[in-house]
Amino acid sequence: MSDAYKVQPADTVRARVTKLLGGWDREVFHRVASRHWPGADPVLPRLSHSANHGLLWFATAAGIAAVGRGQRSRRAAVRGVASLALASATINTVAKRSVRRARPVLDAVPVVRQLKRQPVTTSFPSGHSASAAAFATGVLLESKGWGAAVAPLAATVALSRVYTGAHYPSDVLVGAALGVGAAFAVRGIAPTRSQIPSPGRPHADAPVLPGGEDLVVVVNQASGSSGAAALVRDVLPLAEVVECAPDRVEEELERAAGRCRALGVLGGDGTVNQAAVVAARHRLPLAVFPGGTLNHFAYDLGVETVHDTCRALAEGDAVRVDLGRFTPGPRGAAHGYFVNTFSLGVYPDLVRLRERWSPRIGSIPAGVLAALKVLRGEHPLEAELGGGRHALWLLFAGNGMYQRMGPTPGHRRDLADGLLDVRVVRGGRLPGLRLLAAVLAGPLSRSPVHAAGKLRRLRIAGLAPGTSLAYDGEVTEAPPELVVDKQDEALTVYRPQMRT
Repeated sequence: MSDAYKVQPADTVRARVTKLLGGWDREVFHRVASRHWPGADPVLPRLSHSANHGLLWFATAAGIAAVGRGQRSRRAAVRGVASLALASATINTVAKRSVRRARPVLDAVPVVRQLKRQPVTTSFPSGHSASAAAFATGVLLESKGWGAAVAPLAATVALSRVYTGAHYPSDVLVGAALGVGAAFAVRGIAPTRSQIPSPGRPHADAPVLPGGEDLVVVVNQASGSSGAAALVRDVLPLAEVVECAPDRVEEELERAAGRCRALGVLGGDGTVNQAAVVAARHRLPLAVFPGGTLNHFAYDLGVETVHDTCRALAEGDAVRVDLGRFTPGPRGAAHGYFVNTFSLGVYPDLVRLRERWSPRIGSIPAGVLAALKVLRGEHPLEAELGGGRHALWLLFAGNGMYQRMGPTPGHRRDLADGLLDVRVVRGGRLPGLRLLAAVLAGPLSRSPVHAAGKLRRLRIAGLAPGTSLAYDGEVTEAPPELVVDKQDEALTVYRPQMRT
């Protein structure tokens, strides 16, 4: 047999491949180093330096969250940072220790291009490229617009690592590939909204209202939604838009219900709750325009922007959803209703603190600080459930079953399932910190202090005077005994068809 057909040993093949790739790496590196790049000398080294420790990307994420409108921009920023964190941890703890490649020799790199402080870690793979690719991909998976804006910056940072002599081209390519993989790994743990279908059943007949004809939209002026109200007027010129103070929202909703074919609401979940109750009582379809801080109900419907609701109105696309109910209701009413959640225990305390602090520091920072404060306490709550008396830290009932998004429940795929998602956190020593540790360690359902179940009806008794309850972000005093259940398919609400 001739030498051409002899089987080559694996070590020989590996050595040849390594030699070939090494030669290509050095050739490309020297071409980049020796080529003149007009205007790049004062820019790329500074840009490369700004990406140290992810500072450039943290600043970019803050800018996206601040400038972008709506929850999608904030989710894109958070997903980008989470992807960066995973990529950075993987590169620095595993990859760089597995392949100890020396940094390129800088003889061919002009001094003006070189970094003032040369990296001391190994060269393969490029951590800067991994972080840039991870951040850009994470943002892109959540928002194509922001992803397209960030991608050129990420590519430039990756190029700058070769331009400044910090890395060989293969270091950059492999680092970028690992960064993209980290972003998809994060998506596997916490799916993007595009992966989660909005509820499509049961379909309901609703009037087609092009231009907003016969639609009255009540706007809560305190929800910070004045810009959204102007947008509603622009895209729905035939609609009547009524802006009012929070204490007049319910009154204006009742008045609007007598002169419209569909009732619209622009505000947060508390405002949507009021509109849902009025719409269900008058048998009117509801059009929800997200205008609050969180907008859980709208987002679970698949409504993220004013344009989503307008598209549903133009097509007459709607679904029926359940309303959660607790009896007796607040302030002497026969029933109270919730579109999202009902809770006893620590959450009403969190809401009260958040509402107290948010006018001074903003809703999101206030929510974070309030959560940190309540996690430190024990918050004893005594209640009778299932025939026995229990010490509880939190009792939660969701209007529909929440699906896991990462370690915690975060999204409802069916808003007409007839079920209550009931979760309790038992009392004891520092249950808040124990629960937080369980969240960080894995699925919340594994925590020994947490229990969950699917129920259609829940009876709660033995509540002490002054016990607070929260429903859709509103806080009121709980009666000594109450029943939580559902009104199945009580509300018709517009929601756009999913586009494929």
